[in-house]
Amino acid sequence: MERSRAPSIRLREAAAAAAAVVVDGGGGLESLQKAVEYFSTVKERNPSKGNLYLDTIEGVAFEKGLLPDVIEALLDVAMSARLVDRLNTRMLKCLIPASVVPENAVTKAISWMCTRKPSMNIQLLFIKWLLAVFDLLNSKKHLHSLYGIIFFYLQNDKLCPYICHLLYLLTRKENVKRFRVKKLIELQSKMGMQTHLMALLLLYKIHAPEYVSLTLSGKPKNFQASTSPWKKIIERVQNNGYRQLAKTQSLVNFIEPPMRKRKRKMHRDIIPFISSAAHMTELPRSVIHSKTFPLEQLTTFSQLLQNFDWIEFPAQMGSVLRSPLLLHYINWVKDDSAFLRLDFWLAQTLQEEFTDCKGDNLQKEEEFKEFLNIIIRTQEFLLEGFSCCEEFLIKSLSLWDSSWCSTQILALLTWIPPSSDVIALYFDPLMKLFFTSSVYFKCSVIESITNLLVNWLTWHSVYITEMDKQIPSDLESPQKPSLSGFMNSVFELVEFCARMFTMALQMEAYNSLLIHFILNFYETVSDMYLKYSLPMVIMPPDGIFYPALLSLESVSLNQLCYIMHRYRANLVALKSLDPNKNVYPDLKVSRKIFQQFNAFVRVAVSCLWTSGNFVQDIRLMSIGIEDHLLEQTKIPDSKSSFTVVNHPALMGHAINFIQKGWPNGRKRLHAIQGKVWNWYMKYLYNQGLNGLKYFLEGSTHLSSSSGH
Repeated sequence: MERSRAPSIRLREAAAAAAAVVVDGGGGLESLQKAVEYFSTVKERNPSKGNLYLDTIEGVAFEKGLLPDVIEALLDVAMSARLVDRLNTRMLKCLIPASVVPENAVTKAISWMCTRKPSMNIQLLFIKWLLAVFDLLNSKKHLHSLYGIIFFYLQNDKLCPYICHLLYLLTRKENVKRFRVKKLIELQSKMGMQTHLMALLLLYKIHAPEYVSLTLSGKPKNFQASTSPWKKIIERVQNNGYRQLAKTQSLVNFIEPPMRKRKRKMHRDIIPFISSAAHMTELPRSVIHSKTFPLEQLTTFSQLLQNFDWIEFPAQMGSVLRSPLLLHYINWVKDDSAFLRLDFWLAQTLQEEFTDCKGDNLQKEEEFKEFLNIIIRTQEFLLEGFSCCEEFLIKSLSLWDSSWCSTQILALLTWIPPSSDVIALYFDPLMKLFFTSSVYFKCSVIESITNLLVNWLTWHSVYITEMDKQIPSDLESPQKPSLSGFMNSVFELVEFCARMFTMALQMEAYNSLLIHFILNFYETVSDMYLKYSLPMVIMPPDGIFYPALLSLESVSLNQLCYIMHRYRANLVALKSLDPNKNVYPDLKVSRKIFQQFNAFVRVAVSCLWTSGNFVQDIRLMSIGIEDHLLEQTKIPDSKSSFTVVNHPALMGHAINFIQKGWPNGRKRLHAIQGKVWNWYMKYLYNQGLNGLKYFLEGSTHLSSSSGH
C-alpha cells in the first residue's frame, strides 16, 4: 500500500512544483497540472483519457522539458507497470529533462526492474533513456552503489549491449573484480567476439591489467549511438534553458572559449556549458552545505589550488573543453576514467554530429574544422592524443583529397601513439597522396611526421626520467607500448621516411625547400640519445646526404653539418655509456653505423676542406669518378670545386669576403689561402654558419690551414 500511494503523492508534489516554477504558458500549465493529477489517481491499466493527457505532457516536454520531480514521478509510473506497455512506452519517450535528472528516479526505476514487473521492452527502453540522460544526472553516488546489480543484467542477451555501455560509463578501478572479469570472458566465449564485451574488458584491463590476461586491442571501442529518440530534443531544450538561465543568474560566469570572438557562434549545441549538479537543480541549500565546489565559480588558478580536493568533474564531460582550469585538473588527478570519459564524448560527437560535413554544407564544414581545432588544442594541452582521433584518421585518410581540413588532419597525425601498425594504418594510405601532391603539401606532411617523432621521443624521455627517479609512471598502461616495441616503432618510422623522402627528392628535382624540411626531420633523428635518452642511431641514406652536401643553398649545407656534429656527439656518448646504466642492456650501436658515419665525415671533409672530392676509395661510400672522366668535363681544378671557397652554396660568401677585404679588386678567390684562409673561416662563422663551424672544428685540425 505504501508503494501504491507514493506515486500519487509525488505526482501531486510535481504538479505543485510545476505551477510554482513555470511562469509562462497559461493554459498549457493548467493542462499539464490536470494531466499529472490524472495519472496520480487513475487505476485502470488502459485508461480512456490516457492518450489525451499524454499528448499534453508530450507537448510541454518536447517544448520546454520536464522538471526533476515530474520526471521522477512519471518514470516511477512507467516502470511500475500500472499502465499498459503502449502508454508506458510513450511516457518514457517524453521524459525530456528541462535541467537535470534526479538520481533517486533512476535508482527507483532499477529497483522496479528487480521486481520483474516491467516488460522486457520497457526495461530496454529505460536503459536507452538512461544512456541518453547519463550526463544530466545530478549525482551518481547511489548509481555507483548499484554497480553489482546492473552487472547482473549482462546475462540478458537483449539488454547486454546497453548494459555494457552503462557499465563502461560507471566503471571505476574499485569496480574491477576477478569474478566480473571471469563472467565477461564466459559471456564472450558464449556469444562470440562482441564489440561491447571487448570494450568493457579493455576498460577493465586499463584499470587492473593483472586481472585480464587476454590480448586485446590497444584502444577502447566506441559504442553505437543508442540515444537517437531523445538526443536532439534534449539538446534543444537544454540549450534554451541555459540561455534563459544565463539572463537571470548573475552569479554564474560561463567560461567562453577563444572561438567565441567570432560573430557567428558555433558549437553552442555541441559543447555543453560548464555546470555543477548543485546549480542545475537550483537548490541553494545544496550549494551551501555540499563539499563540492561549484564549477560555475571556478574562474582563477588560485581558486583551483584552494579547492583542489572539492572539485568534481561535471556531469557532461564535454564541457571541460571550455575551461583550461579543468584541463589542468585532468592533468593533475590520477584518474584514467576522466580522460576516457572525455575521449568517449568526443568519439560520440564526431560520429553523430559530423557525419555529413562534406559537400555543399559549407557552414557545417567550418564548424567541423573549428571542432577539430578544439580537439587539437586540447591534445596539445594534455600532451596526449585521443583514441577517437585515431579511428577518425583511419577512416578519413583512405578517402582524403589533401584539401579538405588539411591543417587539422596533419595536426591530428602528430598525436598518434607508437605501435607496430602505424605505417600500415596511417602512412601507407597517406603515401599515395604524398607523391601526387605539390611540394608544399609534401613539406607539410614531413613537418607533421617530424612533430610526431618529437612527441614519441618526448614521451620516452619523460618515461626514462621517472624510471631513474623510481616514480610510478602513469605513462605505463596497456595503451602504451613496451620499450622494445617503442624502439621498433621509431626504427620503422625513420626507415619508412628515409625511403619516402629519397623518392620525393628525385621527383621534385632536389627542391631546396623540400631538403630543408627533410633535414629538420633528421635533426631530430640525430639527437635521439642525448636529447631524448633513446640509445639509437639511424643514419640518413645516401640519397639524402649527398643532395644536401652538394646543395646550392648555404642554409642546407650548414644544417647538414650541424646534423653530422650531433651524430658525432651522440655516438661518442653511446660509446662511453656505462652498460650498468643502460636501460636497454641488449642494445648496442652496430659497427656498421660507425662505419657509415665515418664514411660520411670523410666525404664531407674531402669536399669542404682537403680538396679530395670525387676520389675513388673502396673503403668509402663516396661518389668516385675516374680521372679521365673528370678531365673530359674540362673543369679547371675540379677536385677543389666543392671546398668552402668554391662550393656553390658558399661561393657568394667568398666573393663578398674578397670584395669587403680588398675593394680595389686586386685579390681573387684563389688568393684565399694561408692567413687569408683563416680570416675567411672566421668570416664564415660570423655569418651564422654555426653548423659548419661545429662540424669542421670537430672533424679537422685547424693547424692544417697552412696547407691551403
